[in-house]
Amino acid sequence: MSAVAAPDSPSPAWAPQPTIEVRAVSKWFGQKVAVSDLTCAFGAGVTGLLGPNGAGKTTLLRMLVGLLSPSDGAVAVLGRDPRRNPAVYRSLAMVPEEDAVYGFQTARQFVRYAATLSGVGTGAVQHAIAAVALEDAADRPISGFSKGMRQRAKVAAALVLDTPVLVLDEPLNGTDPVQRAHLIAAFRRLGAEGRTVVVSSHILAEVERMADRVLAMVDGKLAAAGDVAAIRRAMTDIPFRVRLETDDPHRLAAALVGSAAVTSVAVQGRGLTVETADPAGLGRAVAPLARSLGLRLSLFEPEDLSLESVFRYLVRGR
Repeated sequence: MSAVAAPDSPSPAWAPQPTIEVRAVSKWFGQKVAVSDLTCAFGAGVTGLLGPNGAGKTTLLRMLVGLLSPSDGAVAVLGRDPRRNPAVYRSLAMVPEEDAVYGFQTARQFVRYAATLSGVGTGAVQHAIAAVALEDAADRPISGFSKGMRQRAKVAAALVLDTPVLVLDEPLNGTDPVQRAHLIAAFRRLGAEGRTVVVSSHILAEVERMADRVLAMVDGKLAAAGDVAAIRRAMTDIPFRVRLETDDPHRLAAALVGSAAVTSVAVQGRGLTVETADPAGLGRAVAPLARSLGLRLSLFEPEDLSLESVFRYLVRGR
């Protein structure tokens, strides 16, 4: 199978020089539509795949690696259909969300087993274990591991394959802050090396730290694509939210209510949240206004340039 054709016009959902291509893909199970007419592509670097439970993220990832076939449309990994060309499996690795581990094995045995099954030399086992900071527990049975430690063992089993494409379904689930930091650093290193890393997650702050690009799914469809700032700028029908702090928020709020740039104002403690269609205009106006009122303005901070706010907007009403 040849590579899936790119969209006719540039799209933020279509990565340049893609390694994974998804064209008009749908997947249904009986009457339930899990993925609907989805077109996107993934390239080198880390891409975060976001969406609420039931959005279709796991179904999409399983189609990317050939565990499921699309009901309609086409998927290609490095120009090949993973369902029709098993040779593609030498080029990709997946970390599933569910616990696909053997509890009686130690972490070292589990990682070595993954390498052996794939015909990969076992010399990289220790390196893969070190990459997820699991050296101290490598010779303990996985049955005694916490959820976060099992996640790291699964990631190590994927890393030992040394593939150019990695698909990771909720790899940060159950990990503590230190474990997350190790995994995020490992994923960023892989992306910087030019590998394609697709990470599905609902832990928004962590995705924001590691992903170069974000695709957001809602109800089986692509809701947004690009970096966080670009996604937020594209949401022109939704006012921006700005957090202000001052020594007299009620006086400042009263003065802002009449401003043409302000949609609404809400006072909360020493601060206020302002909704505006023109954050730059608000920024230019608020400092002179505070000075004219004799107020000290201590904070002017957009609340919207984060994955959490974008995610909230995308799923509002659901």
